[in-house]
Amino acid sequence: MKIWRSAGWPSRDPIDIDLLAAGWVSLVGEHPAQQCLKLTDEGIALLGQSRQAQRRAHSSHDRLALRMADHLMASGRLVWRELSLRAQIEGQASTDIPPILASEGLWADAQPSPTPAQALASAQWRLSRPDLFSVRRTSNPAYLQAMVHEVKVSRADLFSDLRNKAKRAAYQWLCSECHYVFPAGLAEPKELPEELGVWVVHGDIERGQLELLRPARHQPCTLPFDVWMAMAQATPVQAALAPTQAELTEVQEQDAA
Repeated sequence: MKIWRSAGWPSRDPIDIDLLAAGWVSLVGEHPAQQCLKLTDEGIALLGQSRQAQRRAHSSHDRLALRMADHLMASGRLVWRELSLRAQIEGQASTDIPPILASEGLWADAQPSPTPAQALASAQWRLSRPDLFSVRRTSNPAYLQAMVHEVKVSRADLFSDLRNKAKRAAYQWLCSECHYVFPAGLAEPKELPEELGVWVVHGDIERGQLELLRPARHQPCTLPFDVWMAMAQATPVQAALAPTQAELTEVQEQDAA
């Protein structure tokens, strides 16, 4: 896949010997200094088979997460999957909030907001594992705009997650914007709290169109040291793990033809 994406540069890697011997790549160029590797028809077929097998191995949830990750990377963001992050929440949050429409205004806390001293005394730490955590590619911490994207493929799982007030509070403490991603028709934006962004995919997960139905409410967020350490110890999602937007467009054009 690296050879495919780099148009054959660089070459002269030990693994090239195995690829050349198998007939999956060939050397192109008359002078050694100008030679590069090109995929043969057999190599392209092998890549295609590998990608199809990889897609079948993923669950619907994983495939939608990878699709969303690819979209975020295409927009210039660094993306991590299922980071274990410590988030601070206020007090002991209940998980038994009934799934009532957000438009009725009943997602909000029933109790008045605590004073700063009360909030500090009742603050607790919670381990959070968002499906996708991303930041902008920037050297200025003020422009990171950390985001959480939580992926759901069933209505029951979506509303079970929304009822968990502590989980939502942890997501929102970790980022500037929190979004939910699910197949179109699974739920309406008005059924989710107003501060959450809503993304849907229309039709097939790999080929369908991603659409932002409602932007998330933006809030200032400074990444804690624990989050920086978690990102430093984990590997961001690589583009090779998911089809790029250009590849998806090509597939759609082929289907249309």
